[in-house]
Amino acid sequence: MEEPTVVGLARPGGTVGDDPLLCVLRDGARQMLMQAIEAEVAGFLAAHADRVDEHGRQRLVRNGHAPKRTIWTGIGPIEVQRPRVRDRGAGDASRIRFTSAVLPAYLRRTKNIEELLPWLYLKGISAGQFEETLTVLLGPNAAGLSATTVRRLVSAWQDEHRRWQGRDLSAKRYVYVWADGVYFTPRLEHDRQCVLVLIGADASGRKELLAIDDGFRESEQSWHEVLIRLRDENGLEVDPELATGDGALGFWKAARKVWPTTGQQRCWVHKTANVLNYLPKSVQRKAKADLHEIYEAEHRAGAEQAFDRFLAKYQVKYDRAAHCLAKDRAALLAFYGVPAEHWKHVRSTNPVESTFATVRLRTSKTKGCLSRETALAMVFRLTKSAERHWRRLNGPDRLAEIIRGVRFRDGEPAHDTEDQAAA
Repeated sequence: MEEPTVVGLARPGGTVGDDPLLCVLRDGARQMLMQAIEAEVAGFLAAHADRVDEHGRQRLVRNGHAPKRTIWTGIGPIEVQRPRVRDRGAGDASRIRFTSAVLPAYLRRTKNIEELLPWLYLKGISAGQFEETLTVLLGPNAAGLSATTVRRLVSAWQDEHRRWQGRDLSAKRYVYVWADGVYFTPRLEHDRQCVLVLIGADASGRKELLAIDDGFRESEQSWHEVLIRLRDENGLEVDPELATGDGALGFWKAARKVWPTTGQQRCWVHKTANVLNYLPKSVQRKAKADLHEIYEAEHRAGAEQAFDRFLAKYQVKYDRAAHCLAKDRAALLAFYGVPAEHWKHVRSTNPVESTFATVRLRTSKTKGCLSRETALAMVFRLTKSAERHWRRLNGPDRLAEIIRGVRFRDGEPAHDTEDQAAA
């Protein structure tokens, strides 16, 4: 067999065997980064052009470049040099220093790399496999991205979580909240860990993480501690208008005590799954469509009629399924009392469920390798990372009406006295 005569050559910005497109992207990113930093320096010097030293010379001048350093990014390593600025008119005490917002001092990896680490961990990559995995993703010699980095970051996330729990919320107003518990089994523990999660929508329609804490199942006491801390320690004094949750009684019992004026909306996704669980597979598809007709009705009267049709249709043969639905009738239809633009948001706990799907995946793959403290830090960090991409509420202007006390009926403002009373 003949030996190959083609020799691979290293391309600019890459190594032998790199994807040519990736090399081009990396070179382009390096050039754009350097241009942005140069423009930043030029703007800084222009802003201080009127400053002169004792000899009448311009006080701030360029002074070469700092040593090259490698920044690890989502497309691999990028080598950059930060320009230096010299202040030649003052001592160290009053020296004007240039600080780049684009390339901060000591930066070694971009934020998306730090977010990649916990995602990989929760996807099933163990700490011992990080170096090998990151070498495949980011190329060889991915310095500073080993298992030790993960442990160091976890410690920082734990401190960040403690500071975040003590933040001031006295100036905030949350109109809607979503509550749920995320279960998984930590290492060397017999009891399943339950992370209690509360997400709120503020007056502008933006969803924020309100609370995330380690609880004992979804007990009333655990939820009560979370809600009391939000009210008494964080200063969240105004009750939300509506809370959405599943059938865990602990949250609802605690909410009635701490937030007595907050309405209750049962999650339709959880309720649908619970009802279908009492039905044979042969009828589940049709029953799911019948349930869909209830919560997709244009007004409450139509939903009530669809509700009655479902009970009449399934109650004789499948009384447990009918009872499961009927017992939460009022809470399932509470969303008709808020603006129609918000129905799709408040009918389910999807804001919580979609964010924590990967946490459950991590649990099944690793057989519970996380400690309780590590798990809570990871979950907090991932949630804060995902928070930036949460979808805002439709019709945010409607929230101002709710805050002013306007009542809604079938998704529209109830203007006259009779309608206000009915709403």
